[in-house]
Amino acid sequence: MPESEQVTEVTPDPPKTEPEIRVTPKAIEKIRHAFAAEGVSGALRLGVLGGGCSGLSYQFKFDTRQRPNDKVFEFDGVRIVVDPKSLLYLHGMTLDYKESLMYSGFVFENPNAQKGCGCGTSFSA
Repeated sequence: MPESEQVTEVTPDPPKTEPEIRVTPKAIEKIRHAFAAEGVSGALRLGVLGGGCSGLSYQFKFDTRQRPNDKVFEFDGVRIVVDPKSLLYLHGMTLDYKESLMYSGFVFENPNAQKGCGCGTSFSA
């Protein structure tokens, strides 16, 4: 190749990575309040279990111990832990807290859920 035809290699910028799980400020506030009300410390474990009316159900519980392979997320001092298998189903999910005249509670906004049940606690992927 002649010197006048030098090839310049351009490397693209790495893709911007979104957090694998998001938690809204309202949900953080409610999680913090729940820890205080129960008098426990540690993390909130989010997970996915087989079962429920749509095939998979969400796990949502206090956990005082972190497992070696857990992915840990921290939002304004609130720790969320997720096991690697569950993270496959929860990647991109937003945990929110909604209040209305008919319902108050945590809501899983999961882009991986292809179908969900009416109560919002189970889904199929």
